[in-house]
Amino acid sequence: MSRPPLNSPFLLGFDEIERALDRVARTASDGYPPYNIERIPRSDSAPELLRITLAVAGFTRDQLDVSLEENQLVIRGRQTEERERHFLHRGIAARQFQRAFLLAEGMQVLGADLVNGLLSIDLARPEPERVIKKIEIVARD
Repeated sequence: MSRPPLNSPFLLGFDEIERALDRVARTASDGYPPYNIERIPRSDSAPELLRITLAVAGFTRDQLDVSLEENQLVIRGRQTEERERHFLHRGIAARQFQRAFLLAEGMQVLGADLVNGLLSIDLARPEPERVIKKIEIVARD
């Protein structure tokens, strides 16, 4: 699938967004681990939240790493082979993964939680401030 470039004369300074879209398109094909993204509505005491939940059954907290690298949320999982175990059938492989989510400017990572094989990461979406700035016109004769 080809995406047209953002080269409209009305879109000035969006080259960073175009690079981000290209980066997301390259990493979107991997389906492991499966994940959900949920919107949690704003309440009186909390802003609107986004919750990313990844199915990481078989991983312990020590085998998972969640980091913020520039504007990317990166989740990594590393399992090692247990050499002393002898399987008659091996259907569950020890596996590594990396899943990255590109975050918009101002998004805040509130924390991560691992319960029953589900890793949940909460993000706060700050309310955008409406900015109106009057630009003075200078007359040059």
